[in-house]
Amino acid sequence: MALIYIIEDDDSIREIEEFALMNAGHKVLGFTCAKEFYKKMKEVIPDLCLVDIMLPDESGNEITRKIRKNPDTKKLPVIMVTAKTTELDLVKGIEDGADDYIKKPFSVMELISRVKALLRRTQVEKNKTLKLDELVINNEKHEVTVEGKIIELTYKEYELLSLFMVNKGIVLSRDTIMDNVWGVDYEGESRTIDMHVKTLRQKLGDYGSRIKTIRNVGYVME
Repeated sequence: MALIYIIEDDDSIREIEEFALMNAGHKVLGFTCAKEFYKKMKEVIPDLCLVDIMLPDESGNEITRKIRKNPDTKKLPVIMVTAKTTELDLVKGIEDGADDYIKKPFSVMELISRVKALLRRTQVEKNKTLKLDELVINNEKHEVTVEGKIIELTYKEYELLSLFMVNKGIVLSRDTIMDNVWGVDYEGESRTIDMHVKTLRQKLGDYGSRIKTIRNVGYVME
């Protein structure tokens, strides 16, 4: 769902991060040093970076400062991963431009949740208005309209529709939908997705038919 770069020289930690994020549906590339990372950044800019502070050739703080100085990457979401836990170290990371930080050791669930929260926040900022013909989501007003008429949606229906609109034409698995709308720690039945899609389709009228069921996989917004 998102392209994530990890800069971490500890192989075991990097492999855990890569495995966890790939299982969450993301594409992940890992780097052991700043040099490799900068080379790849010239080719493709990711959706988010996980940056370790202590690296062999350059600190994570310096990497973050360079990301913020570059006009092409100044708004790139950055999560700093650190074994340093003093308040001064954490404040410095934020001042250097990190959007969030994770303290080592961390749980896989915490990693996924922090990444998901930051991606969601930056995605909303990036897409203040989402459009599909005459179906419009205005994230500033938290409002959905169809042909100019306001459609009243519940919070979860709004989140579900936003996810579909951001990923138009992309088939989303049930697990991906569950993780992004209900959270990785949700313990309810996955049947709740079907119930929310059903009511969302009804409220959207003719546009409801644009949400297609992909049997044994999930849904796609066409």
